[in-house]
Amino acid sequence: MPSQINKEPNLTNADLSPFVGRWVALSGDQVVGVGETAPAAERLGRRNRIRDQLSIYYVEPAGGVPLPLPPLLDKLQPIFARLDQPVYLVGGAIRDMLLGRSSKDLDFVLPSGAVQLAFKVADFLGQPAYVLDRQRDAGRIVLQREDTTLDFTRFRGDDLEADLRDRDFCLNTLALPVAAKSRASIVDPCRGLEDIEKRRIRLTHSSALKDDPVRTLRAIRLALELDFNLTAETAAAIKEAAPLLENVSMERARDELLKMFQLPEPGRSLSSLAELELLPIILPEINALAGVQQSAPHHEPVLDHVQSTLRWLATVERVILYGQPAADPRLEVAQAHLTNFVPSLNQHFERRVDGGLDGYLILRLGALFHDVGKASTQEVDPDGHIRFYGHDKIGATTVGRALSWLKLSKEAIYGVKSIVAGHMRPLFLSQNPSLSRRAIYRFYRDHGAYGLDICLLSLADHLAIYDRMDGNLEWDRLLNVVDQLIGHYFLHHEDSVRPNPLIDGQDLIDILQVEPGPEIGRLLRLIEEAQAAGEITTRDQALALARQFNKS
Repeated sequence: MPSQINKEPNLTNADLSPFVGRWVALSGDQVVGVGETAPAAERLGRRNRIRDQLSIYYVEPAGGVPLPLPPLLDKLQPIFARLDQPVYLVGGAIRDMLLGRSSKDLDFVLPSGAVQLAFKVADFLGQPAYVLDRQRDAGRIVLQREDTTLDFTRFRGDDLEADLRDRDFCLNTLALPVAAKSRASIVDPCRGLEDIEKRRIRLTHSSALKDDPVRTLRAIRLALELDFNLTAETAAAIKEAAPLLENVSMERARDELLKMFQLPEPGRSLSSLAELELLPIILPEINALAGVQQSAPHHEPVLDHVQSTLRWLATVERVILYGQPAADPRLEVAQAHLTNFVPSLNQHFERRVDGGLDGYLILRLGALFHDVGKASTQEVDPDGHIRFYGHDKIGATTVGRALSWLKLSKEAIYGVKSIVAGHMRPLFLSQNPSLSRRAIYRFYRDHGAYGLDICLLSLADHLAIYDRMDGNLEWDRLLNVVDQLIGHYFLHHEDSVRPNPLIDGQDLIDILQVEPGPEIGRLLRLIEEAQAAGEITTRDQALALARQFNKS
């Protein structure tokens, strides 16, 4: 008779406690087979009870607290239960379950055949699988709709414990048999459960960071993400291993860095990198800002100001983009001014940027690098006042080099450069009480949609400069400019930002006999600007303007 794999035994007489952590085959209440896997228990049970209907169970310790397992794990049980080797869920997914967090990454380990299992699971789910590393026997499935990644990897050592002890931090050295349901079944060779309870991050072994220096960045990210503390030994080890980051794959280091600046408090990410001596290695251009002094109204050196700007930018995002209550009256006013544009602003920042980034991260990178040009442009006037002439333009060049070294995409680099180059524009424009349409056109002509990023950054920059609630008059002027710039972009785009063309290049060639070449582009730009400024509105006026300024 066929066997039946059951999730929960319904037994009255059988004592399964001697078989905890193993599979059993039952005929009625009697154990007739035991094994490390369901098929192994079934084979032995079938040998002992050829004709009986057998029930196959995974035995867990009694009284364990149920875990909030991801539904996907339950969905995959029919696959796992038919495997002839044990499979374990490991690492961050278990940690996150214990912390009440959802996890987008599920990592599985098994003695061998990980790539084969990845493709078997992928077929079951109707999704593609990929070979991550044939030599290490590692495969991956990416579930786009669920925003979830499944990784399958062979044991790093001879067995599960060796695999776990070879990982980075003790709170990540947890494993759960895929058939298990309770906390009591967690395998914990490095006291990771204790670390989670004490909210600390501790290295698994002394060479963990030397084996993979990217773990220095991951340690900081995890501490910030989970609001945990690094042990003193871990912090010291990070400082010692920091120079080794120069020898790792820049793409891996970059990915950890970007995750760090996507956290709710990016200012803390920057201060932690500086405190643990990673900043000179991973962001040397930003580290060069340390100790660079500024004059009033600034009240901090440049690096500290950048940290404050990131902190304020996160607050600006929460208040303006996400509608959270504003504790600062200045932001309360800004929230009221910009509330009608919030859906459109979020649509702008939610867009995907080449290289796996989104608009929110581009904005934060713009804030991180906005004053990077000040390290090389500091000048002291005879009266002692410190100035940074042209730091915005120099900064744009510097950030281009820095992000190229970090191997960001061309699109991402262009966006951050545009934000850095234009971050002073709203301040300059705020010197006039009302913006002309020509000024608005030129602003977006130079920066395109990144002008929206510049607007929000300018608010955070101002708040960081006037952190002590001074500068209210300057704030009102700046907010007035930001309100006009954002309003024109969303409400009057075809009037003052990007007017519909009155004529095209072929008209200039056919009617004015302009030779094909750069002159056509120059004339069309002049016409577009005059149209945006409201100076011309018809095709005849556009042709007249072209005749007036034609140099050919």
